Amino acid sequence: MAELMTLEEVARYLRVTEKTVYRLLAQGVIPATRIGHLWRFDRAALDEWLQGKAVGRRATILVVDDEEVIRWLFKETLEELGHRVVVAGSGAEGLEIVRKTDVDLAFIDLKMPGMDGAELFCQIRTIKPQLPVTIITGYPESDALARAMVGGPFGVMNKPFSESDIINAVNNFLRIQSAKALP
Repeated sequence: MAELMTLEEVARYLRVTEKTVYRLLAQGVIPATRIGHLWRFDRAALDEWLQGKAVGRRATILVVDDEEVIRWLFKETLEELGHRVVVAGSGAEGLEIVRKTDVDLAFIDLKMPGMDGAELFCQIRTIKPQLPVTIITGYPESDALARAMVGGPFGVMNKPFSESDIINAVNNFLRIQSAKALP
């Protein structure tokens, strides 16, 4: 049986405004069914539509982590999907890459020697304020994460995580970017 979503639920799911969902409906590009005066959305059809929007979109992704195994996991997982992955073993190295490379998305470890992830995040915000950042942490209740929040919104990926968690995080980013890019 189909799982139907309301317009409000779809807006939250896509992380866009309800106005954007109405615009997509008016353009006839988003799969929907009208029941009486209300719009309903089949989650499976919506996911298929989103996947079609993300297909072919390749991102340049920065991964900053002092653990080589984490950098390797991201690189291997994402390059298999056709993404370009740039890795850094320290906050300073990551900051230099942000200055010199056009990246679409960054994953940064919270706890690193030298410049930690909170400081790196705040520095990234001064250089590229719109760059989407996901902070990787095994310490979701730490002071460092609270310090990072001063820099603005970011995603959080809790350790331990799997390849599928990495893929889902990147695909969610691509879906959001695709939804934002629609006229």
